[in-house]
Amino acid sequence: MTGSISPELDYQSDVIAAKAKHYLISTMGRIFEEANTEELYRAISYAVREEIMINWLAASRSREKQNTRMLYYLSMEYMPGRILTNNITNLNSNDVIRLVMQKLNRNYFDIARKELDPGLGNGGLGRLASCFLDSLATHNYPAQAYGLRYQYGIFEQQLWDGLQMEAPDCWLLSENPWEFRRDLRKCVVKYCGQTIPSTNIHGDDIMLLQNAEEVWALPYDIPIIGYSPTPKFNVVTLRLWTTKESPSNFQLQRYNAGALDQASENTTLTDVLYPSDNHEVGKRIRLKQEFLLVSASLQDIIHHYLESHDNFRSFSDKVRIQINDTHASLIVGELIRTLTKRYDIPWKKAVEMTVEVCGYTNHTILSEALEQWDQHLMFYLLPRQFKVIERLNQEFCNTVRAKFPNDEARVRRMSIIEEGKVKMSHLAIVGSHKINGVAALHTEILKSKIFQDFYELYPDRFINVTNGVTPRRWLLHCNPDLAKFITKRIGDKWITNFPEIKKLADFANDQVSLEEFIEIKRKNKIRLIDFINHENKLRDSTGKISIPPPILDANSLFDVQVKRIHEYKRQLMNILQVIMIYHDMLSDPNHNRIKRTVIIGGKSAASYDTAKDIIRFICAVARKINRDPDVDGLLKIVYIENYNVSKAEVIIPAADLSEQISTAGMEASGTGNMKFAINGALTIGTDDGANIEMRQQITDQWWPFGFGCSAQQIEEMKTSCNYSPSDVYNSNPKIKRAVDTLRDRTFAKTDEEHQAFSDIYHKLMEMHYGCAPDIYFVLKDLESYYETQKRVEELYKQPLEWAKFAIHNIAGMGEFSSDVTIARYCKEIWGLEPCEIQDDIYERVKHEYSLMDICKAFPTSK
Repeated sequence: MTGSISPELDYQSDVIAAKAKHYLISTMGRIFEEANTEELYRAISYAVREEIMINWLAASRSREKQNTRMLYYLSMEYMPGRILTNNITNLNSNDVIRLVMQKLNRNYFDIARKELDPGLGNGGLGRLASCFLDSLATHNYPAQAYGLRYQYGIFEQQLWDGLQMEAPDCWLLSENPWEFRRDLRKCVVKYCGQTIPSTNIHGDDIMLLQNAEEVWALPYDIPIIGYSPTPKFNVVTLRLWTTKESPSNFQLQRYNAGALDQASENTTLTDVLYPSDNHEVGKRIRLKQEFLLVSASLQDIIHHYLESHDNFRSFSDKVRIQINDTHASLIVGELIRTLTKRYDIPWKKAVEMTVEVCGYTNHTILSEALEQWDQHLMFYLLPRQFKVIERLNQEFCNTVRAKFPNDEARVRRMSIIEEGKVKMSHLAIVGSHKINGVAALHTEILKSKIFQDFYELYPDRFINVTNGVTPRRWLLHCNPDLAKFITKRIGDKWITNFPEIKKLADFANDQVSLEEFIEIKRKNKIRLIDFINHENKLRDSTGKISIPPPILDANSLFDVQVKRIHEYKRQLMNILQVIMIYHDMLSDPNHNRIKRTVIIGGKSAASYDTAKDIIRFICAVARKINRDPDVDGLLKIVYIENYNVSKAEVIIPAADLSEQISTAGMEASGTGNMKFAINGALTIGTDDGANIEMRQQITDQWWPFGFGCSAQQIEEMKTSCNYSPSDVYNSNPKIKRAVDTLRDRTFAKTDEEHQAFSDIYHKLMEMHYGCAPDIYFVLKDLESYYETQKRVEELYKQPLEWAKFAIHNIAGMGEFSSDVTIARYCKEIWGLEPCEIQDDIYERVKHEYSLMDICKAFPTSK
């Protein structure tokens, strides 16, 4: 390798290695020979970070100079994954860093594994937001994102003999080299207090506040860098607010009076993502979290705006705020209140400005996720904001009455405040100029069902923007061999222009390409097997890591379903089908079934008992089947503990079959389906979410494993109440036998497990607390699913044919890049134009940095 190293690469690696040694001494007091792996990870991160700082500053100054319109993205969740390795990929520096590691005689992967995934999200919502930031940065859009810096994430999932246990996610236990504390930009957020009526200069009613509870929000910034083949890459900022670091948030008087919980409440506001809201304290903390994000971010947005403007005449032109799901809907009321009270803008104008500035993305049709807050709680915590929402609602209801006279039922349905609840999705719709769903089917359901009344009032506000994923992290970074395979055949334009991937279809009949693709998939499977053997912990009922992992075969079909555990995502249907395969193998020793490795992973919400029972059942099935000598080497089941982004980067490239089996009409979009497809997995899936559009783009010819009822058929069964799971159960012996294992102790080894699995059985087969049985139509689709899995096996027996299908699937995924998604947002919702780093600013910052870069370890010239 040494002979092929270019002088430039050699020089760059020397510089990074020298900088790393410098940081070991200057920040950690360690010389290189003494440094452990974690210290070297931080030192390398500091060295890479130093290069990023130039572009970060130059990008910010370029936006200020051009006075461009800015996007401000508000989300309660982000899931960026490991930052160092992603930055190295986006900087095109993999070869440099590997050479650095070679010169330092250290293992690159050992270093990379020392970074913990930032605990800032839970699932697809947060990962999508991070994909968006990558695309915004890569394509030079002027943007800043806001979130909360959760001290302990949502939780670390541990499986004690299948039982989910929640432990703190201590991702901030060690110093995070990718965050920058910004003390000068801290904000005060006010709760509670007594309101005093007043008016602004226009005579509009406003509320003053006295005796408020003040909470300090301190920001930490994370640079999100875009991919660029040149050194002039763009950087956007992810600003995260915390209440943990502000001493004023700790109420010492209450502590001394013995009220320990009250004394520390405000310091713990940013401790955990989505604190359980099945009690009053949890509800209060959760609402305070949401307002903390909104209030601190809005203060910061206005501060940014006023740095280059001395009035608000341009505010609605220069500012765009995107509400990512309902969590940030309070921005509507708070922006109106701030404009009328603090800046004396007339009420009517403030409302118009708010609508022009804000956009709202809906991510779900699940009623439990369409937030509603008790109006008394909101009035208690946010008295001024509640009064603004109340007035906004009154005027909105009058608008509805004028448009639809003599229809008070419609007014009640559309009201923001109804029956003691503040409906946050309604608030976001009323206060936004655009409302978008995230897949074609999802948007149609919003328009025709969930928000039909609003669509009839505001038809021009509703649009669809189908989700996408970044091909940088989810192909170039996580599957480098496949990325090289693609680039060798069609060039590298696909990295930033993913529709170019369609050219790959030209190689779907090339046997050399097919064989190379098969070998890449095999290598990725071996990597995943190694990960499972060494990283996926198997614990006994005491939490002790003592159970050896199953022996896996890289030649088997890797059948993967990794995502949040929820009944509508139907992990239960998956495992029932696996039990049916198991029974087939036991019943017929001469069966012709293929080898199959079933991989499932995901967290259940801490208070979601049924989802936790399903996890326990899957683990119990795995426990028995993995030890059964009658199916040894033929069928294995692995549950991935504490599934996260970094684990997905190993799992997804290894998958042969992608399980996207949600009840039709329930999944808003899905993005895991896209990640699997661009990595060469075939999809077995229902016509739900973005599966429909993926099938259309890939075409039916290369989409062989669709199954199940359509969303229309599901809706008809719900409406007519003519679905009986008992009919399915009694008419299909194989399904009956599988379902019976939930209550016949086939897989339960304790009374607690038997009770948990019996509860699942009752929800499938019987009325449950007044609800119909099997409300997610698991048994209805199970037969179709089982038969489709037979087609999966027949195709898998033909490796070259399977590879041909896989390449056509990759080639059909060009429209599902987050770059394409963001381009649509920019054109149709934000009206945002790219703002590249200006050459003069970039050179000036670089020059000033070079003058100050006096580290003696570095040569100043080659």
